[in-house]
Amino acid sequence: MSQTHPFLAQDFLIPWSRLAPGIMEADITFALQGAAAAIDALGALPHDQLTFGNTVLGLENATRTLNEAWGRVEHLNSVNNTPVFREIYNRLLPQVSAFSTSITLNPALWAVLKAYAATPEAAALTGPAQRLLTETLADFTENGADLSADDKKRLETLNADLARLTQKYAENVLDATNAWEKTVTDPALLDGLPESALAAAAESARAKGQPGAEHPAWRFTLHAPSISPVLQYAKNETFRRECWEALASIGSQGAWDNTALVWQILELRDSKARLLGKKNFADLTTARRMAGSGDSALRFIEDLHRRVKPHFERETAELERFKADAQQSAPARLAPWELGYWAELQRREKYAFDPEALRAYLPVGGVIEGAFTIFGKLFGIRVLQRDTTFTDPDTGAAKVFPATAKDRSPGTPVDVWHPEVKFYEVFNGDRHLGSFYTDWHPRETKRGGAWMNHLRTGGPRPDGGFAPHLGLMCGNFTPGVNGAEPLLTHDEALTIFHEFGHLLHHILSAVPYETLSGTRVAWDFVELPSQLLENWCWHKESLDIFARHHETHAPLPDELLGKLVRAANYRAATATIRQLSFGKLDLELHIHLAELKGRDLDDIWNNFLADYHVPASAPTPSMARRFSHIFSDPTGYAAGYYSYKWAEVLEADVFTRFLKDGILNEKTGYELREKIFSKGNSEPPEKLFRDFMGRDPDLNALLTREGLV
Repeated sequence: MSQTHPFLAQDFLIPWSRLAPGIMEADITFALQGAAAAIDALGALPHDQLTFGNTVLGLENATRTLNEAWGRVEHLNSVNNTPVFREIYNRLLPQVSAFSTSITLNPALWAVLKAYAATPEAAALTGPAQRLLTETLADFTENGADLSADDKKRLETLNADLARLTQKYAENVLDATNAWEKTVTDPALLDGLPESALAAAAESARAKGQPGAEHPAWRFTLHAPSISPVLQYAKNETFRRECWEALASIGSQGAWDNTALVWQILELRDSKARLLGKKNFADLTTARRMAGSGDSALRFIEDLHRRVKPHFERETAELERFKADAQQSAPARLAPWELGYWAELQRREKYAFDPEALRAYLPVGGVIEGAFTIFGKLFGIRVLQRDTTFTDPDTGAAKVFPATAKDRSPGTPVDVWHPEVKFYEVFNGDRHLGSFYTDWHPRETKRGGAWMNHLRTGGPRPDGGFAPHLGLMCGNFTPGVNGAEPLLTHDEALTIFHEFGHLLHHILSAVPYETLSGTRVAWDFVELPSQLLENWCWHKESLDIFARHHETHAPLPDELLGKLVRAANYRAATATIRQLSFGKLDLELHIHLAELKGRDLDDIWNNFLADYHVPASAPTPSMARRFSHIFSDPTGYAAGYYSYKWAEVLEADVFTRFLKDGILNEKTGYELREKIFSKGNSEPPEKLFRDFMGRDPDLNALLTREGLV
């Protein structure tokens, strides 16, 4: 199969160089046919011959090849979205979406599952097997298995339309992001920008041949590593405003205007929820999450907002006074393009802290190896880097890229999808737990943000063996200049630790069933492992392991560390309110669509949610038009963005154990691995939390950490 259908290859290592767009359609069509035949066979099982193996596990096995193949397609769609690839992907998406929907709507298959659930064997199931059966039945019920034939057809149409419209939304965001650039030839416009930003902008201009080798030029784009320093440091307000307006207008203009798509997607989701017996889409998505309902999630957001608001109002007034004093004028509202700039000036004055000073101590290789070292110690694992090879799709020439880490695997080079991609293997003693790829820098064909994903799920096997897991981490960090190693901001270092938390949740899973493994947990629990690992970027004991000067290897000076820690909670309330504004918008749109429908998106953002924004002198285009977390997937984080703060409450509380026991305490680390990271969804998340902490969560842990009590 790996020779005739490379997208379906069952080898552990994926043959990325052979996954060409031209064969994608044939491979996925073949996988769809195989999965459909397997589902039909399951539905035809005699009801007196049903077992856990041929029904519940049979369902897992029936779609595994298709799921893995489509996962590879989805990944390439994220990192190499060329016009040719996009055309074929959009042709296949409706077919894959329709098949996925059809599984839970298959009456014969549902009859088999219900018949098995009524058997004595099913009643005797315990542990993960019993939970897998329970979760499988809930999946079918929640996704329309008991609907009438007409309603099932309606649901199939809704899901197909959602897949198509959310993909178009995502394409609009990517295309609008890539469509804007600004080439600066007047150095005066760049006053205030740090050297790292200037060097990256000059490198970008050279790569594009702008305006020519004989003239200095600096190119800026809407990718975060390029635009963020402008908004934070550029003294020229006209330049700052132009960049801010371009960023804020993503998804709101011309052919890339997502306004109509937002409302269409919301209507489809609402119709789907009502068809499935729920009041709204938020109730549908949260029914089996920790929140339990959309109203419960909204109350959480509003309660946290109420607690933080006095601190937020104080921070806002302080920043307005700071600018007024600097300009010897009366306090007034700041413009949106002023907020980042004046906040940075205020932070420097209050703490004598320049975040750029940290870059020299955060080379990307050191940060990554630091994460491997710290959690290798805590979780009892080793991470080794392996050589990679990339094949140029135009010439067919292959080039080997040697591993650069101090801990290397002797294996043969691993095929990757881009020359910058690196590959690692994770071991527990001699046991190979899993492997993963990393891809850290922006490209025009790559979506923004940072993410982790699983490519293959392993775990314990019936014969006593262990099949390794396979995953990836991606980001869009500041690239190196002239071949030098990239130097990261502290926020970028936090992101690496965050995504590594997701990855370890996958790699360390010891659940025997794929459906319950790793990150396949309640959505408002999934961010706990990732956000938890960020804590190790703030403490001397862990920073001394990886925060080393890129030239001298000297540790982060105590004075600079002190400034970092003292400034950690600078405008913490404002940062919290910003996150809450996203969660509030998400939930309001999905709970109160009937009341909000027809209102201008900008009016909802600026007026309806006014208490969730820093008061500014000018309105801001609605985040809804570029809110990829919410609108670039049929579900994704829709009605679930609150989960970032929900999980932050959990992780802040969990970290108090490390503050008490020692942040490098191996006993506590191993307990964390065994009681949370290895468990996946084999037990309810509330139980996993209580097993580790011995009690229910305490909201005050988060507020105390951020100085908001």
